[in-house]
Amino acid sequence: MNLEQNKKNAIGFYKMAYEGNPKKAVETYVGNEYIQHNPDVADGLQGFIDYFERMQKEYPEKSIEFVRSIAQDNLVALHTHQTWPGNDQYITMDFFRFDSNGKICEHWDSIQQIPENSLNPNTMY
Repeated sequence: MNLEQNKKNAIGFYKMAYEGNPKKAVETYVGNEYIQHNPDVADGLQGFIDYFERMQKEYPEKSIEFVRSIAQDNLVALHTHQTWPGNDQYITMDFFRFDSNGKICEHWDSIQQIPENSLNPNTMY
């Protein structure tokens, strides 16, 4: 298992889908199955494509920054900073599982809106 390649592939996959080409992201980075744990996205390959195509139509000006990536065994974790219309900002933590062929086959995430005020001076990333 090539941990560095898996990290690059997870970032490539997420970036390509987020920026408006989820079909190509699936063709390039995903294996024969895609198990989705985000309750707002339908399970499977088509559910992923449909969600990100809709997000691109509704929010074409959104942006994403990949703050860090961590790989262990067949998993990659991504910590991102997303900015949506109206400067609505979110931190996400995404986990991707890779199959034995080095293709993404499962996804979990946690999403938190960045609050306007904080009791400490530290960023969320």
